[in-house]
Amino acid sequence: MYKRILLPTDGSEASGRAVQAGIDFARSVGAEVVAMTATPAFHTFSVSAEMLEQTPETYEAASAARAQRLLDEAAAAARDAGVPATSLRVVADSPYEAIIATARERGCDLIVMASHGYHGIKGLLLGSETHKVLVHSAIPVLVHR
Repeated sequence: MYKRILLPTDGSEASGRAVQAGIDFARSVGAEVVAMTATPAFHTFSVSAEMLEQTPETYEAASAARAQRLLDEAAAAARDAGVPATSLRVVADSPYEAIIATARERGCDLIVMASHGYHGIKGLLLGSETHKVLVHSAIPVLVHR
């Protein structure tokens, strides 16, 4: 049924649980996984303190190192489960668009994402990348909570 499953991760605990659930599901259906993470590009004007304190080069190096750590963790979990895996880092200011584009480009037939469970005004103000993917993706999305 499913052949290739996209596992986006942002490094949060909820995201880590969703990646593991996606790997377990992939193993049960004989699918491969694609782990991905999206990091924002460096911006001169930013509300992110880490961007304000860094040069473009140091920000890129730190972002690449963090992304690699997240992807290595997902790849190791897949390897331990005997699930074929590839991974990639995407530089994008809109994570939900990067997730959908990556799923399409990589031929994924399912996206497994975490729900962080924001409610009320916090959920309204922060928005939800998972919700945006659900609304805009033509590819099925499995939300792990």
